[in-house]
Amino acid sequence: MTVSGWGNETVPPPEAARPAKPPPLLLQGQDYLFRSQPKCLDFQEQVHRLGMVDEGDGSPVPCVLVLARAADMEMNELSIALAERGIRMARIDADRSADLPLTVYTDQPLLELDRWLLRPLLVWRRHFELTALPHEPGTLAGAYAVDQWGAVAEWLSSRADWAHVNPSRNTSHLNRLTQLADASAFGLRVPRTTVTTRPGRTRPGGGRCIVKTSGRHLLEPRPGMQHGLFPRPLETSRSGDVPESAPVIVQEYVPSDTELRVFVVGERCLAFQVDKLDPAQLWVDPEAVRVTPVDVPASLTDRLLALARHWRLQVAAFDLLLSGGDHVFLEVNVNCDWRWFEHRAQDSRVSDAVHGWVAARFKELLGAGKGR
Repeated sequence: MTVSGWGNETVPPPEAARPAKPPPLLLQGQDYLFRSQPKCLDFQEQVHRLGMVDEGDGSPVPCVLVLARAADMEMNELSIALAERGIRMARIDADRSADLPLTVYTDQPLLELDRWLLRPLLVWRRHFELTALPHEPGTLAGAYAVDQWGAVAEWLSSRADWAHVNPSRNTSHLNRLTQLADASAFGLRVPRTTVTTRPGRTRPGGGRCIVKTSGRHLLEPRPGMQHGLFPRPLETSRSGDVPESAPVIVQEYVPSDTELRVFVVGERCLAFQVDKLDPAQLWVDPEAVRVTPVDVPASLTDRLLALARHWRLQVAAFDLLLSGGDHVFLEVNVNCDWRWFEHRAQDSRVSDAVHGWVAARFKELLGAGKGR
């Protein structure tokens, strides 16, 4: 409908007259909401702030530096494990970054964090999301904070005069589509996949399909409020022919016997079998998911370790389907969390491996003279 005006100009109809556009597919029916509290739970930070640790002679203290957020329980646990080994860990949390006393030197690999002079040997960026920064979205001051912290965090995560876990300069381009192409090149089976703004018209493989986000699984439109974007069956009746507001991934549905989550830690592969009824069940009904420790076949171990080396990942999680004796690659998660899987399976192998690997890498760097 158009309305003719002066000079035969076409005037769009009033907003109320336009048909309502349905929300994006991956936002339909999503009721997952996680509130992330910016409360410090890090053991080493608390004991240092309370003055329970020898302050030393003022010389730079070699440390593991973590860029994370307060709710990163894997890093809170790592802090305790490193303290038991006599290794200092310090952290910069995105959601606790307001008024943070931080000075980073550009001419030498040192930083001042609060009242401590530190020499990072190993830097690990995990869940340091700019959307978690304590700012007011949509304001000039908020845009300023996000831009400044984004530049500095990227620099800290890729600076060449300290070592990194999963260096961002290698992983920043590692989106799901790149992952699929590389996994196929390394001999792993992958689902037929398309990227489209019209999922209602797309059927890779010609049968049932799954819709997935082409970006992150969690959106954080306001600091501390995370909304889930989970894989879901493509229902033609709900998708229709209305273009999506952004491209999504549509993959063929692969019937499977079970799902595997394989954690790569250094040169080790540690796996859990994950049995669930629905792709989103891991988040929306976690108590119904069964997790069991399993061994990884040697042929699969070789391929996953080769991929991890290719991507220069030291700690990562691979998600695969077991389908008719074949392992089907779904994705690799660089900021992988393992404590939930361990809790469900009553198995701490991944935590033990991560703590041991970080401590061994720190001591290797210290022994190479990097601590000076």
